[in-house]
Amino acid sequence: MAKDKTQDSLAILGDAIGKGILAGLVGTAAITAAQMIEMQLTKREQSQAPSKVAGQVLGVTPSNKEEAAEQSGEPAPADKSNEQVKEEHTKHFSQMMHWQYGTSWGVARGLLSIAGVTGWPATAAHFGAVWSTALVMLPAANASEPINKWSPKQIALDVLEHGVYAIAAGLFFDYINQSAQKAPASESSTD
Repeated sequence: MAKDKTQDSLAILGDAIGKGILAGLVGTAAITAAQMIEMQLTKREQSQAPSKVAGQVLGVTPSNKEEAAEQSGEPAPADKSNEQVKEEHTKHFSQMMHWQYGTSWGVARGLLSIAGVTGWPATAAHFGAVWSTALVMLPAANASEPINKWSPKQIALDVLEHGVYAIAAGLFFDYINQSAQKAPASESSTD
């Protein structure tokens, strides 16, 4: 009997984490689209905050022209300067970390469901966790100014974009979670 409870608990945990990762991926796609639209309208450049924070945590820096050639085993591009290569690598690394960070935050959304928090309350809690973490983590890593130095427009855009993330992730999570609960259990076992 204990084995069945353990298996059931692990299955519930795995289910919530898996659905959360998918929801985080959807949320990240949504915030990315919102940020791309905002950058077009405001002429803002892509944020380098993900690269700065991840670089500090992981102890890595974007490579320059010679380092890139050494790592890839291919000749250094003659038509690009060291600074251009480093800038490209920073942008690529920032995008990778942006997608990884947003997708992994979906796990929190899944864990909320295990705790019995679902629907809009879970979406609000997820938003609060994601946004408050960014407000603390980014200034601590010198990747952004503290919020008290932001303009009202910057705050509004950040709330809007993180809200888009949380709502998209929440709607998707609730959708797949409800679909799974409605699906009939398999009548045959392969064990």
